[in-house]
Amino acid sequence: QPEVVTKHGTVRGYRFKVDAAERSVNVFLGLPFAQPPVGPLRFSEPQPPKPWKGVRDATSYPPMCLQDKVQGQRFSDIITNRKEKVLLQVSEDCLYLNVYTPVSTEKQEKLPVFVWIHGGGLVFGAASSYDGSALAAFDNVLVVTIQYRLGILGYFSTGDKHAQGNWGYLDQVAALQWIQENIIHFGGDPGSVTIVGESAGGVSVSALVLSPLAKGLFHKAISESGTAVRILFTDQPEKEAQRIATASGCEKSSSAAIVECLREKTEEEIVQITLKMPSLFISACADGVFFPKSPRQLLSEKVINAVPYIIGVNNCEFGWVLPRVMKFPPYTDGLDEDVARQVLQSSLGLLFKGVTSEVIDRIYNEYIGNAENRAHVRDGFLDAIGDALFVLSAIEVARYHRDAGNPVYFYEFQHRPSSATGVVPEFVKADHADEIAFVFGKPFLAGYATEEEKKLSRTVMRYWTNFARNGNPNGEDLVHWPQYDLDERYLEIDLMQKASKKLKERKMEFWTQLTKQMMSERREHTDL
Repeated sequence: QPEVVTKHGTVRGYRFKVDAAERSVNVFLGLPFAQPPVGPLRFSEPQPPKPWKGVRDATSYPPMCLQDKVQGQRFSDIITNRKEKVLLQVSEDCLYLNVYTPVSTEKQEKLPVFVWIHGGGLVFGAASSYDGSALAAFDNVLVVTIQYRLGILGYFSTGDKHAQGNWGYLDQVAALQWIQENIIHFGGDPGSVTIVGESAGGVSVSALVLSPLAKGLFHKAISESGTAVRILFTDQPEKEAQRIATASGCEKSSSAAIVECLREKTEEEIVQITLKMPSLFISACADGVFFPKSPRQLLSEKVINAVPYIIGVNNCEFGWVLPRVMKFPPYTDGLDEDVARQVLQSSLGLLFKGVTSEVIDRIYNEYIGNAENRAHVRDGFLDAIGDALFVLSAIEVARYHRDAGNPVYFYEFQHRPSSATGVVPEFVKADHADEIAFVFGKPFLAGYATEEEKKLSRTVMRYWTNFARNGNPNGEDLVHWPQYDLDERYLEIDLMQKASKKLKERKMEFWTQLTKQMMSERREHTDL
């Protein structure tokens, strides 16, 4: 049983053999990187962990951060790359990380560190759904999966000093600080840390790339299907605070009163308040600490941590998983035009300010105007929302980052997993989160994959870990992945890979013009 002496005490993990990779991995689960954020530490920045005496057992999964247990478990079961489902507890005491370190016979150089930040809309998710052992064993990197406060406990903000907010992002910074101080004891190189995440995890990575607090704590970044402009950010945290106060029955007279009242609530009460909220997801805000200004301002002023960055999307981001989470009307056999129009209005209204019926008409005409039947209406509708939620912001961030002089590599993931057969309707190609299985070597851990998919998984793992090593995904036996330059070249990732350029050029131009126009119309209204 492997033991490691960390800054705060000794931990004992276990050894796991990854058969396909012919290598073993030492696994350490549930290492605390901060004090439990409970009692007076609820809605406070994370504090360094307290040291312990003796040997701490690191062989069981930490609880996931506070969330609805049934929904959280369902989410974990869908997303996991493990063979067996892990049953997870839920607790407010959840600031833990898991470490997977490859076992090598000879004493070797320090290994690049691959830090995974899970997705789940900032309201669901757990580090332990992702097994880092295949990635560690095949590609000789050290994998760390981290947790951070979610939902109200992670992002509640009154917009003033009583509760600045972004607690979950501050937890991520604390985890990165722990890595700087401790990862060398596990064989990792604190000078080569890559942060990687998907969905809300991709948004988190994008946020860390912009935050002065994270400067120097990581050296490369990968955002899969999520960046920090447009989604999961609000410039009116006080409005969200009022909604939370209403749902919780707290006195709304002052910020201090709301914070005190919410500190008194039990875990169960907090979960119930969350379930009462009109929108499932919660947003971060410009708190003056983690985000000195809004993400878009920081990007346009080029106030960016200068690191190489991989950004990408899947070709059917709004195909199946997200519409079901968001309780969309059934659409497998197609959609009626009026339903499509209504749902566009209600869902994009949350995303963009100033979505008038005229704006909806333009989006409708661009995506659905020529539809010949209900299936075409549905396909155009799903494309429109996927582009608005994910593709547009990914391209925007890639352009800002490129223009600031940093290396950017862009991809579109296109492979529909064979495991989708009979489960997900045929019209859905690469759905939101489908690439995760390939990044984490699921075909080698859980089976149920074709030989070509095993090959694809190794290819994706190699691109990702080459990038973690060198800041460049390219390497021998891989199709060349060009840098994202003024030609906007990117890589299409399917069973075969190929370079291409200007992803969805016409649609991106459409959205750029439309959002510009919406901004200027809004300014005219506010000036009146």
